[in-house]
Amino acid sequence: MSDQRLPSDAVDEADEVAVASLSRRQAVVGGTVALAAFLGLSTTTASASAATATATAARSGQPREEAGSLGFTAVPVSTADTVSVPPGYTVQTLAPWGQPLHGHHPGRRPRSGDTAAEQARQIGTHHSGLHFFPYDDGPRGNRRGTLVIGHEYTDAALLYPDGGAEMTKEKVAKALAAQGLSVLEVRENGDTWTVVDSPRTTRVTGSTPVAFSGPVRDGHPALHTHSSPAGTLGNSAYGVTPWGTYLSCEKNVAAYFGTTDSRWRATRAQKRYDLSASGRGHRWHQADPRFDLAVNGNEPNRYGWVVEIDPHAPHATPVKRTALGRFQHVGATVTEDADGRLVVYSGDDENGGYLYKFVSSDSWQHLRAQGHSPLDHGTLYVGRFEDDGSGRWLPLSYGTGPLIGDNGWRDQADVVLRARQAADALGATPLDRPQQTAVRPEDSTVFCALANSPGRGHCGSGPNAHRPAVSPRATNPYGHIIRWREAENPGEGEAPAFRWDVFVLAGDPAHDEAVSLDTDSMFGSPKGLSFDAEGRLWIGTGISAHHQHRSATGHGNLGNNALLAADPSTGEIRRFLTGPRGAEITGVGTTPDGRTMFVNVQHPGERTPTWGAPGQDDPRAVSNWPDRDPAAVPRSAVLVVRRADGGVIGAV
Repeated sequence: MSDQRLPSDAVDEADEVAVASLSRRQAVVGGTVALAAFLGLSTTTASASAATATATAARSGQPREEAGSLGFTAVPVSTADTVSVPPGYTVQTLAPWGQPLHGHHPGRRPRSGDTAAEQARQIGTHHSGLHFFPYDDGPRGNRRGTLVIGHEYTDAALLYPDGGAEMTKEKVAKALAAQGLSVLEVRENGDTWTVVDSPRTTRVTGSTPVAFSGPVRDGHPALHTHSSPAGTLGNSAYGVTPWGTYLSCEKNVAAYFGTTDSRWRATRAQKRYDLSASGRGHRWHQADPRFDLAVNGNEPNRYGWVVEIDPHAPHATPVKRTALGRFQHVGATVTEDADGRLVVYSGDDENGGYLYKFVSSDSWQHLRAQGHSPLDHGTLYVGRFEDDGSGRWLPLSYGTGPLIGDNGWRDQADVVLRARQAADALGATPLDRPQQTAVRPEDSTVFCALANSPGRGHCGSGPNAHRPAVSPRATNPYGHIIRWREAENPGEGEAPAFRWDVFVLAGDPAHDEAVSLDTDSMFGSPKGLSFDAEGRLWIGTGISAHHQHRSATGHGNLGNNALLAADPSTGEIRRFLTGPRGAEITGVGTTPDGRTMFVNVQHPGERTPTWGAPGQDDPRAVSNWPDRDPAAVPRSAVLVVRRADGGVIGAV
């Protein structure tokens, strides 16, 4: 088959682990020993390291003195409508929602309202995934490059002057224009970073033509609709390929579909993908038949994929890589195995969602040399986490196991289109909203953030329902982070194996005695994970606006969402940055030298029970960040964080 390809010039540029009755020591020490046994490390050393981390955590509010990779003073919990960073650091705001891409384009006009065409020429909103692509390999690459930002969704209360009281086709078009991605040339000028008025700077939106490649390729019957083009929606977390392209992940797209046709009934597959007549309040279907399930039933099949774009050829057609499966992708973390095969990890962000892994059929370099995309040729797996700390990757391959014609499966395209149902059939392990994954450079250990779970809907019901050890809390309002290491030589005919444990339980120790964190390190709802070049794990949090600051839900002491750094060797965690009210801290990236960090602040000012709700009369009821302008509205933006002494971010 012929592959959809992006321009090739981008190439240049053994102990038991967490169980339901986890104590503080078991959460930190037992898990570390289990992973150490699998890795062939000294369990004595591992226990000592973990015990040090536990003792450190118990010294609430005391400065940390043990050796490690974290060289900054933790910032305190905050409820202020501002951004806080450690002493010795500076922060600048870059690329806010509504900033024009080019000098001749109009800027955001929140009171009178922009048109859809104007929004398409402005930076999008609800910043999520983020990556910096340098233009040069040398020192200049730390001062100039392309910054790619994903835009996850829109908030009608802030997007429209009337708050979306009446839905129109123009309003739908404006929301489509505010999503997608911003591809921005950025440059350091002295002490300030700016967006450059450049041909490299462009937008990809919900109306941008895209191509489909892999099992569900262009022309596949499941893609036949009454509307064109497909565009891309719900652009959340991301991945980066070895050949220099950006992988944007589509999620929560079911929220945009609905119907007023009382005769419409959801199929089993549509229900499994959360499609409903109500459309979850966005009401796009009332104004645009593209999103009417009774009129355009195949339209949802065009979303929920990983989308590849080439930041070095910004006007090239984006390609949806369907071999990676269709679900609520949160991250497409790329690494490679010992044979040079591409490996892509991705979580499905739902209560009881699964963790997936794609492995290319051959070395990614060999496939590209043959003119094939490594993202089109390979096997998609889903994870099964056993209670003894072992795990298996189960292949979602047509013709294997239950995925056969006699069970209603037609071909591999059907498997990836209905990846959730295929994973159900294989007996994959439901998780507490799996989010981003990150691979530790030092030893290839993989970490995954699990955001939270109400403890219902994915582990059965009733007092005897089994809850897997990988989800150690009966209800999990705070989330946790797990990690695993891939086995090198699975047995003949066996699924690829791994060993896993719990790295840390998130939350407030005042509300959950299993939490081993202190006032400098406690956090909730981990979502974003990334490693820097020196092996520090950066953790971005996304406590929902509904729970922020609420003592009734156990979040009263956690404050605003934050960015934290962790040393996986010692278990130490420190809070590095806090965001404004109502916001999540999403994408994180650095320049190659690690001396400039870019951090996304998403949806400041979103409705919270504590602070109220933005509305037509007062869009700044929750936040007035970053402009502090009585005529403006709160805006998502990028933070540029640097050390005053020019050193590496977070380093000793």
